Amino acid sequence: MDDGQIGRSVRRFEDERFLRGRGRYVDDLNLPGQLHAVILRSPHGHAAIEAIDTAAARALPGVRGVFTAADLAADSIGPLPCIAQVATIGPMIVPPRPALAGDRVRHVGDPVALVVADTRDQARDAAERVVVAYLPLPAVVDAAAALAADAPRLWDAAPGNLAFRFERGDRAAVDAAFAGAAHQVEIALVNNRLVVAPIEPRAAIGDYDSAADRLDLVLTGQGVHSLRRQLADAVFRLAPERIELSAPDVGGGFGVKNFLYPEWVLVLWAARRLRRPVKFTAERAEEFVSSAQGRDNLTTARLALDSEGRFLALDVHTIANLGAYLSTNGPGSSTNSPSTAMGGVYAIPAVFMAVRGAFTNTVPIDAYRGAGKPEANYIIERLAELAARRLGIAPVELRRRNLIAEFPYKSALGMNIDCGQFAANLDRAARQALAGDFPARRAEAAARGRLRGLGIACFLETARGTPGERAEIRFAADGMVALVLGTQSNGQGHETSYPQIAADLLGLPIAAFRFVQADTRAVKSGNGHGGARSMHMGGTALALAAEQVIAKGRAIAAHLLQADAAAVDFAGGRFTVAASGRGIGLLELAEAAADPANLPDGMTPGIDGEGLNRSDLFTFPNGCHAAEIEIDPETGRVTLERYLAVDDYGRLINPLLASGQVQGGVAQGIGQAMLEHTVYDPDSGQLLSGSLMDYALPRADDLPDLAVTLVELPTRSNPLGVKGSGQAGCIAAPQTIVGAILDALAPLGIDHIDMPATPERVWRAIRAATAGISARTSA
Repeated sequence: MDDGQIGRSVRRFEDERFLRGRGRYVDDLNLPGQLHAVILRSPHGHAAIEAIDTAAARALPGVRGVFTAADLAADSIGPLPCIAQVATIGPMIVPPRPALAGDRVRHVGDPVALVVADTRDQARDAAERVVVAYLPLPAVVDAAAALAADAPRLWDAAPGNLAFRFERGDRAAVDAAFAGAAHQVEIALVNNRLVVAPIEPRAAIGDYDSAADRLDLVLTGQGVHSLRRQLADAVFRLAPERIELSAPDVGGGFGVKNFLYPEWVLVLWAARRLRRPVKFTAERAEEFVSSAQGRDNLTTARLALDSEGRFLALDVHTIANLGAYLSTNGPGSSTNSPSTAMGGVYAIPAVFMAVRGAFTNTVPIDAYRGAGKPEANYIIERLAELAARRLGIAPVELRRRNLIAEFPYKSALGMNIDCGQFAANLDRAARQALAGDFPARRAEAAARGRLRGLGIACFLETARGTPGERAEIRFAADGMVALVLGTQSNGQGHETSYPQIAADLLGLPIAAFRFVQADTRAVKSGNGHGGARSMHMGGTALALAAEQVIAKGRAIAAHLLQADAAAVDFAGGRFTVAASGRGIGLLELAEAAADPANLPDGMTPGIDGEGLNRSDLFTFPNGCHAAEIEIDPETGRVTLERYLAVDDYGRLINPLLASGQVQGGVAQGIGQAMLEHTVYDPDSGQLLSGSLMDYALPRADDLPDLAVTLVELPTRSNPLGVKGSGQAGCIAAPQTIVGAILDALAPLGIDHIDMPATPERVWRAIRAATAGISARTSA
């Protein structure tokens, strides 16, 4: 195993076709007789629909249909479900979310009508001819404002726009700890709303097989089996086997492609209605107002400390903006998910968190890379930084005093953390960050009129996603071995990493394997991707399938080699009888096992294996990041000069791919901390940052080299020892960047700034601070 494939930095096999333009995405696909769909969307943040006139649109050449909510209702098409399971205080309010709005629109971009035509241009022209009479209504976009007594109400079923209340932890223990604490700090935080912007927009082709009475959906998705269940059970009310889903190559997801969208319902329904395939591809502007968005929490948090700076209790109160509807898993991002990571890497005896979910006239919120874990880590790391400065303790030292040191460790909210080397990661990151004499760099920056800052922050990920996963190993007639996984790659490199695992487990060349995913016809079940779960859940299922292959193979090899099964060893892809030296290779055995004449009595042909991983255990990726920034006080511009990470993802299947995942996550976390700002007009509900002209994604010149050091401490929660690296970068980066900015601003007395730390926001903070200093000096 030491000289095998696991642990090697193998370049992604799939990159060969991507770089040569042979990737196969939904927009590359076209079916015979295909029609094109365009969605007419609401231009209002909140309005009543008084009338819809489709006559002019229907009369245009090439138009095959213009449909409204009444058409869906006539076919008994159900609303999109919210499947999040959250133990709320009292029932969670789940308003109906139809694929097309009926009597009212509740956010800009809410779908109002579906236009289907021979070409996309014809459909777009027709959509512009649909006349909708709207009665504008007052809108509310801020979560706290939505909960005010006089706020406009979105739903009659949700008085005060309150969707749910959620609590976890021991309130009494927290109150007692604060009552006896020597110190306490409090902070109000904004975890800013983010537009999720994978390079490939959402797209789908719906088709209908009238002979089989079966719907078929090809889509840009991350979890085809869950989407099929939702479509079958809640929307079309069909047996699941009457709907098939598949996803070709997917150009990034970050969680946003896990969810059921109105467009998926509409193309399937229209295909059945018109007996023709129907294709939809979103434009980038549509994605800003229709694809789920992320984060958007307002939090007030307190940290209690003893006289030595030991953390005693954490008290967190959050208002979560949910948008106009509850998206597929939306409520989980502010409740269940952050509760698993609340308190981060620190030993905190008492923790309590309370969340109120608010409906607003904005795009629905759902899980975005990390989904609650970035928010939880941001809270404790900002509190730790503030406490260190208030108590006069070096931030690294205060963190070190409070790190979890003994394992296994059960957190105050019930998470069983099996292993970690948190102190070693912190110390290593601090040494790297300070290397080359940071004080000298700060002094040199000051001589140029610049402010230099260093931020060091820790993180704890809780990786699992949906528990349970399935894998199959199938020996094909062409001599290839198919690895059939219920997880799904949308950029993670599964076509490379899974064959690396299988090559070591089965002793075959890595080129012997073919990867199969994201097709309900070919894959019996699966939970897709999300929550950094694929190697933990899927890799374990693959290992179990390999065990079954070897067990079957050993029995058949013993029969063919005329030996007792106990005397047959398996290594290096061969079954061998040690005493005689006789043996047979695995692929040769698979070919022989297809013939019933070669089998022992009672065995069925073939040595295919199936593994069902029923585990619900979490893994705990963790680490420490550091950032060095420089601020121009005249403009407020922040330049990121250095960024480094020391991270533990357990046993590494492919260090190169793991580093790439970390770097991508860090880039997204930097974007949240410094650039990305989703802005709605507070009166009308209009999205003011509705394009890439107004919404700033990080670019290459915004980023320095991202230096990632990977340390390996395998977990015992799965046989591979892996922990998951997909989300960690964006969990760690926000507090690291903000900490560095506040370190630079500390001489001015500034100890708080909200994300994103744009030049304007930093400039205003500096101006306010210097004005205050001037006023005090003159007084």
